[in-house]
Amino acid sequence: MINITVPKPDVTITKQINPEMSNIYGFTDFHLISREKGGIFMFYNKQEELLFAGKARKLRQRIKKHFEDNVSPMKPYREEVYKIRVCIIEDPTERDIYETYIVNKYRAKYNVDKVFYK
Repeated sequence: MINITVPKPDVTITKQINPEMSNIYGFTDFHLISREKGGIFMFYNKQEELLFAGKARKLRQRIKKHFEDNVSPMKPYREEVYKIRVCIIEDPTERDIYETYIVNKYRAKYNVDKVFYK
């Protein structure tokens, strides 16, 4: 059996009480997320349920796209996102393994790809 330990988040940002301060669904701390590094990201609701997990070569751009893009699988659920956790993982193979593991282990609510538990 393979044991996988999900890394501790390098950055966690939470929706602000005054969402008018941000044009991105109440999140004001996107500057804390690396612009150049790759890794995995996880979107959570207020009840700490995993909504969506993904991977990216450039984290900040990819996460922002989920809030701005019309084709994102998160489009209908953007208002639910309360917390974003980010783990820096430079190796693309490791990112893929962690993403698949997290989606299935924690049963990400809105992931449609890489799901083995349905």
